[in-house]
Amino acid sequence: MTSTIKVNTIQNTCGADIIKESGNTITLGASGDTVTLASGASQSGFGRSGSVNWQTSIKTADFTAVNGEGYFINTTSGTITMTLPSSPSVGDIVSFKDYARTFSTNALTVGRGGSNMDGNALDSTFTTIGLTGTLIYMDATKGWSLINDDETTELGASYIVATGGTITTSGNFKIHTFTGPGTFTVCSVGSPSGSTAVDYLVVAGGGAGGGKNNGGGVGGGGAGGIRIGTVCQPSPLSPSPLVAPGHTVSAQGYPIVVGGGGACSTNSPPGTAGTSGSNSSFSSFTATGGGGGNDAADNGTPGGSGGGGGEANGVGGNGNTPSVSPPQGNNGGTGNSPSIAGGGGGFTEVGESSEPPVTPTKGRGGNGIDAGPIFGTASGSPAGNFGGGGGSSVGGPGSGPTYPGGTGGGGIGNAPGQASASGVANTGGGGGGHGSSGSPNGGTNGGGSGIVIIRYKFQ
Repeated sequence: MTSTIKVNTIQNTCGADIIKESGNTITLGASGDTVTLASGASQSGFGRSGSVNWQTSIKTADFTAVNGEGYFINTTSGTITMTLPSSPSVGDIVSFKDYARTFSTNALTVGRGGSNMDGNALDSTFTTIGLTGTLIYMDATKGWSLINDDETTELGASYIVATGGTITTSGNFKIHTFTGPGTFTVCSVGSPSGSTAVDYLVVAGGGAGGGKNNGGGVGGGGAGGIRIGTVCQPSPLSPSPLVAPGHTVSAQGYPIVVGGGGACSTNSPPGTAGTSGSNSSFSSFTATGGGGGNDAADNGTPGGSGGGGGEANGVGGNGNTPSVSPPQGNNGGTGNSPSIAGGGGGFTEVGESSEPPVTPTKGRGGNGIDAGPIFGTASGSPAGNFGGGGGSSVGGPGSGPTYPGGTGGGGIGNAPGQASASGVANTGGGGGGHGSSGSPNGGTNGGGSGIVIIRYKFQ
């Protein structure tokens, strides 16, 4: 038997409407009431449409999200992490909005809360200006996924994650510095909207200056070769033609080799060139050690940058040997003077050749490069300059002028009886030429050791 009750309105005992039909609209509950399904009951036809309850409190610090809520997130003062619910159910949703349009400066990181994100056990970082996103939980396999953001193709690490070396942070970039051998391990590769490539600086060990002789001028050591690439072109480094594009990495370990400087050659017999520096390398990029300077009338040694030639027409060694593009260094200077040798070549310029008269004094080492603007050191600081050639020495007894090394770690060459200087450690600077009048001098003139620095955007 079928029963039918026809009413327009049902009221409670207080006279308030709890069910009312008006036209095609049916209203359940009175103002202030809560409509609740009984325990064990289920509903159909009222499924979530994808909407959330937007919270009126603006988020300015890290927080944990709640299912069904949306958040206005203000990253003006710094990055923020929103951690997703730790025990989500299928269909749970969380939304967020870039409140101040600052995600590109200070990113939003969404912590996965223990669940996968598009099948990846990784947090996600968002950097799109003004982004609005809604995340929905699908199941334990795929976890959370975006349902209304067309900018992000896959959740997970949007940026490179890596280990190895000494790690520092500069703005939105992480910098890995290797002053000795190690491994740069890429744990996960980012996405094109984050980072997939790294900047790199590979500096080989500098060559030693020429050793003592009986009164002759000795060439400075050549700077270690430099291989450098940046993701963004044109580069803020100068001169930019020497800078290659950045290097796209994959998830693997990259062995790092850091070359030592050429050994001090103050006790070498006449006619013996200073020791060349050793190579440095990262991935497919090898920088060649700097060539050693040489004694009177003898030629400098080729290398990343060439060593300076000795006095009396000793020819400077060839730089960029072996040849790579962009070039890794320059030639050493020639000793055209009867008593002054040539300077070692540097990364950005050739070593200075001497001239026939003793004065004006010529024989300065070639300059290197100031990489501080890219690799997180103050512009112009010693730690940010690399690849200067060593200065030459003057022959003959007594005191005399100094012959400076190139900016970027090149050592000073000096007169007989005076100390020369080694290239600065971890700059690839060439050692200064070591003048002598037949007796040992103080000081050293070995090349500076190399360095490898890798930088990438991490937020």
